[in-house]
Amino acid sequence: MVNDDDVRGSRRTGVWFIGARGSVATTATIGALALARGGAPLTGLVTELEEVARAGLPPLDGLVIGGHDLAGSMVERAQELARTGVVPPGVVADVLDDLAVVDARVRPGAEGVADRATADSLEHDLRSFRDEHQLDHVVVVDVSSTEPPSPEAARLGTLDELDRALDDGAAALPPSSLYAYAAFRADCPFVEFTPSTGPLVPALEELAKARHLPWAGRDGKTGETLVKSALAPMFAMRALAVRSWSAFNILGGGDGRTLADPAAAASKTATKAMALEAILGYPVDGPVRIDHVADMGDWKTAWDHVSFEGFLGTRMRMQVTWEGCDSALAAPLVIDLARLVARAHEAGHSGPVAALGFFFKEPLGGTTHALADQWQALTRWCAELDGVA
Repeated sequence: MVNDDDVRGSRRTGVWFIGARGSVATTATIGALALARGGAPLTGLVTELEEVARAGLPPLDGLVIGGHDLAGSMVERAQELARTGVVPPGVVADVLDDLAVVDARVRPGAEGVADRATADSLEHDLRSFRDEHQLDHVVVVDVSSTEPPSPEAARLGTLDELDRALDDGAAALPPSSLYAYAAFRADCPFVEFTPSTGPLVPALEELAKARHLPWAGRDGKTGETLVKSALAPMFAMRALAVRSWSAFNILGGGDGRTLADPAAAASKTATKAMALEAILGYPVDGPVRIDHVADMGDWKTAWDHVSFEGFLGTRMRMQVTWEGCDSALAAPLVIDLARLVARAHEAGHSGPVAALGFFFKEPLGGTTHALADQWQALTRWCAELDGVA
């Protein structure tokens, strides 16, 4: 008799990164390869906590990684990450040959042209990857550079409109949404880990539901917003009035360079700012700033200054400093999300998975931003999946 746990344990799951040679995807790939060898601790992996692992997730040693990118080398990026202390040099040395194999799977991505030929090429890459490696599921994870907001894409209300626009070579789709379209056409679930538009287009939501595909997003919650979503409920539960909450972020690396562009930063600051009003129930004054400091490299520092009012109007303040390594914070989360979304696909879910809001600044499909509430929703969902074929 075949044991269900044995069947689940043999599953092979593809993880296809958009931005595969960037710091986050390379760090995640190094980690996944090291974990498959049994040569790395499980620190930072939410999916290895008992309350989440009970969902019957795909095994870590069954992950097969590929991706799209426009240039670069995963091997060179890994060596750079080792030199700057993001990942241990010994871990990189142990997986370097395997990393070169993954890098060979990376295909040229879209270069800003949203037409039928480009969409078909991206879809072909995904289908070939699944067939060549005999994968049960392929989850596409967008960890590419943040795009400016795309209001034009929101006007693509139906799939017929989108298909006609692609056929005419006139689709108003940003690259993240073109990747989501190709993923859904290839029957692949999608994770929008950036604040880019991605699947958040009416026509793409229609396509995902028609194909019975789950997706998750938007904008991974890794640092300052994570702290904010944990601390803001404290003020609400103690009936303290928050008068202002100012957040200042400095970071280097590729993400910092991208966000130095005000147009690209607009997407990021919007998702970072939305949690407070949602948690507290009223608008709160205070800027949200992101500044590029090249010297910071892959590290980021966030300083939050909170002014609040207590009993009889007494004014008080709280200040919090968060210092972290962006890639090391994000990498385990994208592995977590790939496993969770693959499980959601296996269980027959479609559309945005609200229970995965725990991982995002903008929890699409859900309504709560408070971290503890999101954790409860996630663990309830995982308990429901326990035993589901």
